[in-house]
Amino acid sequence: MILLIVAIDGPAASGKSTVGAAIAEKLGYLYFDTGVMYRAVTYEALSRSIPISDEKAVTALAEQVRIDCLPPTVNDGRQYTILADGRDITWAIRSRAVDAQVSPVSAYPGVRRAMTAQQRRIGQRGRVVMVGRDIGTVVLPEADLKIYLDASEEERARRRHRERASRGEQVEFTTVLREIRQRDQIDSSRSVAPLKQADDAIYLDSTGLSAPEVIARVMEFVKAKAWAS
Repeated sequence: MILLIVAIDGPAASGKSTVGAAIAEKLGYLYFDTGVMYRAVTYEALSRSIPISDEKAVTALAEQVRIDCLPPTVNDGRQYTILADGRDITWAIRSRAVDAQVSPVSAYPGVRRAMTAQQRRIGQRGRVVMVGRDIGTVVLPEADLKIYLDASEEERARRRHRERASRGEQVEFTTVLREIRQRDQIDSSRSVAPLKQADDAIYLDSTGLSAPEVIARVMEFVKAKAWAS
């Protein structure tokens, strides 16, 4: 059997993006980090001068705009191409303005419901590795392989701290750790699609493992699942 949908869920800084992108490349699949959907909605709201604090207006926008994720269409270092109503916004959604506003947008229940429907549309095409927090539980519970990638709070904070330091940011480790704990609380306690492990997901604790080691283990799961099916 060929696995058509691989779902990788987990908390912030657990390594989902790194692992998901690598697995997708090895399989020749689309890599889809579902977090970009909320960035796209945020960017569209800002572009149309819709106040981010206006939940009703932002939700209406999310229900109207068609967002798509495709394999890279331009050789400029992108991992995928993000379209909003056919317009390429791949790099635009990485702006600082979007960084500063995406958190409340992603927490709006109506936005999450609208994005879940769009994520399902993309995922059901198959040949995709989808990364997020509710893929295996809500977005694509029928995924062929589900992995819940985790690590200790301290390990995830160290990773995020190194990442931010590499960009020249000066931030205390204790601050990053506090932010990780706050994000975990928000993600796991929200009323719509909270972060949790799917009953049939494989749990993988990446604490103390390098990225290549985690990728190798996930590929073992992929091969085992394919052979067993």
